Amino acid sequence: MEIVKIGHRGAMGYEPENTLKSFEKAIELGVDMIELDVYVCKTGELVVMHDDRVDRTTNGKGYIFDKSFEELKELDAGEGEKVPTLQEVLDLVDKKVIVNIELRGGNNAGLVAKVVEEYVNEKGWSSEDFIISSFDHYELLEFGKLNSEVKIGALVTGIPIDYAEFAEKLNAYSVNLSIEFINKEFIEDAHNRGVKVFVWTVNHEDDIEKMKKLNVDGIYSNFPDRL
Repeated sequence: MEIVKIGHRGAMGYEPENTLKSFEKAIELGVDMIELDVYVCKTGELVVMHDDRVDRTTNGKGYIFDKSFEELKELDAGEGEKVPTLQEVLDLVDKKVIVNIELRGGNNAGLVAKVVEEYVNEKGWSSEDFIISSFDHYELLEFGKLNSEVKIGALVTGIPIDYAEFAEKLNAYSVNLSIEFINKEFIEDAHNRGVKVFVWTVNHEDDIEKMKKLNVDGIYSNFPDRL
């Protein structure tokens, strides 16, 4: 089975995470998909960053939702890179690979749905070019109501008592879970329900081989060339 190779926040093992440079590197390394995270900033733009605070990945301090787009653009996101908008990343990708957009911070399903609709209807993209994921399954339900054509990936950090049953309720294409919480039984249950299993974040060669033997469908890695 062919494993889907996913660049985690681009290729963050090589370049500053969630930056245009990182996504460009991931594409160069031959990924099938890039993964990124989006928040809504104070002035309403969708910006690409993993944490709700800018402290770890930029030279700034404070919460994303307390900062305007102009304030965020003044920050250094690593090696002189700027905090990109979702649209800037999509324009860079330009349909070369699938884009996995993780909804973070709440209340952005509608905004992301509008951007996806714009790129599908006006810029020649397909619904197949996107996957929307989140730990907030209510946000996924909201997105699904707004756009039933785009695939949904339900993020979880543990193994639910009913395995992948929740994914059926969400009409999820995939369940995306941590390598810390993965076993054969969960994978088999998901597959029996027609749900794919993507695993994050897998960086070591022995772990990559272990995931392949477990028959997972996709692997997120900071070093996607190792896949």
